[in-house]
Amino acid sequence: MRTDLVSEPGDANRPNEDFAGVGLPASGQGGCVIVLDGVTPPRGETGCLHSVPWFTARLGGALTELTVSSRDLTLSGILARAIGRTADTHAQTCELSHPRTPQATVALARWSADTVEYLVLCDSAVLLQGPDGTVTPVLDDRLGRMPRSALATEALVDATLRNKEGGFFTAAADPSVAGRAVTGTVPRREVRALAALTDGATRWTEKFHEGDWRALFETVAKEGARSLVDRVRERETADREERTFLRRSKTHDDATVVYVEL
Repeated sequence: MRTDLVSEPGDANRPNEDFAGVGLPASGQGGCVIVLDGVTPPRGETGCLHSVPWFTARLGGALTELTVSSRDLTLSGILARAIGRTADTHAQTCELSHPRTPQATVALARWSADTVEYLVLCDSAVLLQGPDGTVTPVLDDRLGRMPRSALATEALVDATLRNKEGGFFTAAADPSVAGRAVTGTVPRREVRALAALTDGATRWTEKFHEGDWRALFETVAKEGARSLVDRVRERETADREERTFLRRSKTHDDATVVYVEL
């Protein structure tokens, strides 16, 4: 098995809010990938004493431990338990019902000798490459399907869409959102390699349209995860003036790519 992992902050003067991990059980049977994209809050009150990196480190740590050790749990069950465990660490000091309590998007994959399982919540992604080179994206596109008018202001998003029915869901403090994730299982023989990415990396395909999912995957597989992030940074810089594709998005976002050959 070969792995390649790159996680780079969008701004060198700010902490990276992403989390990435690869777990390989001591038994040597299977493994897992965990990628989180911490949601940067707008300026103002969040109801929490803690930062987004504090949250993603704890949620990511819980997910890594549970995904490796709890083979009897589904990925949805693992995410629910990890959210609950993380919430318990600051429930006594923070207002976890606040819409901007620390939160993250999630991309998980776990494999055994027989199966590959996946879970995606919000706008991170899992890509599965088959033996014939076909790349299947696993996406939770609810946020992307929201009309621009519904995303006009952060206050409107928080009041009507964020972690609400008819809107989109992130991993914050409510374990029940794990049931909203996109999940599935495929036979191990149908997956040659996989990748998990935050939207700071997938914008090469989703925002800039520089290539489809297969082209993105092949770039990572042949040139390395660093090459994809470098290409994104070049495109972001070129777009800085015209803002044709990014529009309201950050010029540079935290970008994380994890690639695994099974």
